[in-house]
Parts: sequence; structure tokens; C-alpha cells
Amino acid sequence: MRASIIFPDISPEIFSISAFGMEFALRWYALAYIVGILLGWRIVVAAVRAQRLWPNDEAPINPRQIEDLLTWVILGVILGGRLGYVLFYKPTYYAANPAEILQIWQGGMAFHGGMLGVVVAAWIYTSAHKLNKLRVADAMVLGIWPGLLLGRIANFINAELWGRQTDVAWGVVFPGHAAQDCGQLLGLCARHPSQLYEAVMEGLILGALLLWLAWRRNGFKTPGLLTGTFFAGYGLARFIVEFFRQPDAHFVTEGNPLGLALQLGSYGLTMGQLLSLPMILLGVYLIARAKPA
Repeated sequence: MRASIIFPDISPEIFSISAFGMEFALRWYALAYIVGILLGWRIVVAAVRAQRLWPNDEAPINPRQIEDLLTWVILGVILGGRLGYVLFYKPTYYAANPAEILQIWQGGMAFHGGMLGVVVAAWIYTSAHKLNKLRVADAMVLGIWPGLLLGRIANFINAELWGRQTDVAWGVVFPGHAAQDCGQLLGLCARHPSQLYEAVMEGLILGALLLWLAWRRNGFKTPGLLTGTFFAGYGLARFIVEFFRQPDAHFVTEGNPLGLALQLGSYGLTMGQLLSLPMILLGVYLIARAKPA
């Protein structure tokens, strides 16, 4: 197997400061979250200020309410992402070690759980303020793609969530014993840079499609169209990338080398694919029932 690209020596920390016996470090992953949230917020604000984009030239939410909703969204991402990882990926481990559930700094977040957390948070907020849920959702999904794009790039910089072993010309030799544990392979093991695949598909392509629908095709005037496009688009992109992404280690066994969560003979689905199917179905349903207001 040919090793094509050696992973660049990039520190996961941008800088660190030591003072009063304590150390503060700014990591690329944290910066990706911060910048992604800020960019998403500004994109949504710009969309609701462009009243002409909405039915009857009236946005369903105002910029001040978006700021309030942002706090709920951040809580939904953190709590939902962590609980999703605990329940979907390592329930047995955390049942035996419940004290570690709150140790978010040790890693372990699931996008599908974070998405559920955001849905619950937005539902509570829009219900309390009597806002149109579907139209607010259309505004919200327009601001998700920057976080997806930057988050996946940060995953690559952190040399985590890499792909399956490969001999394609752009295969990357990631550092660490786990990344180099490729069975009986002699020499360096190259893997798919699946983080970058996700950055392009879930971030750039899906984001460009949503922006095009919103600003060029009057997408907001068909309630549910953008929300459905996001759910179906993300679900499909993640489903495809799962064929190239290495599953979590606890899913991979001698009898299940592909790390399938649902296995039927030599075929099956990974956990990421299982969780993406409901998103695809929900997205298709919302697109099919969307009608101009």
C-alpha cells in the first residue's frame, strides 16, 4: 500500500499561556466552534434583515431574538452532542463510568446528538415566544454550514476521525499508533482524509446550495424547503462519507472489521449511517410537502 502524503506537523494548540500556576491554551477545535458560531449568527441575521426574502416581506424572527436563541442553540449543541455520543456510541462504557459523562474536555461529541439538542432548544424557544417553528428553522439551517466546515478542518488538524486505509494518491499517513494499526500491512499506512471529505460535502457544497436557494431562488418563501434540504443534504453527505471513514474503535472487532453497527451477512450500516437515515427521510418529507406561502 502506497503512503502518499505524510501528515504535516501541526500542533492542535494555536498558542498557550502559563500564569499563576495555570495554563490556558487556545486549540484549533475551540477556535473552529467560536468562528463557526459567529459566522453562522451573522449569516442568519443578514437573512432576517433582508425582509424581501420572506413571505409577505416579513421575517419570522428578529435579530435580537436570534441573539437570545443563540444561547439556547449553544447549550443544545453541547448537551445534545455529549449525550448523543454517550447514548449512541458508548452506552455500555458510560453506564459503568457515569462520572465521566460530564468530562467533555476528554473528547466525545456526536453531531446527530448535537442536532437533536438544537432541535429541542429551538422548539422550546419558539414555543415560548410563539414563533413559526418551520420558518425559524429555515433561517437557522442557513447558519450551520460554517461550523461544519471549520469543525471538520479542525478534526483534520487534530489528526482525529480519520478514514479507512487506502492506496489512493491523496491518502494521508496520520500519526499515532491507532492510525498506523492497519493489520498485517508492512510500512506506513495511508488513510482517507475523510475529515476533508466531510468539510467539502457538509460545509462547502451544502452551504453553497442553501445560500443559493435562500438568495437566488426565493427559498424562504417556500417554508420547509431549506430545512428539508439541510436535513437531506447532510444526511446523504454523511451516509456517503461513512464508506470512507474509520468507525470508532469499539465497533471494530475480529468478526466485524468494518465496524458495522447493523450487520446482515457481509453487508450492513455503520452507526453514522443508521443515524443519518432518519435525517434523509425527514428532509425528503419536508421538501415534498413544502409549498409556496
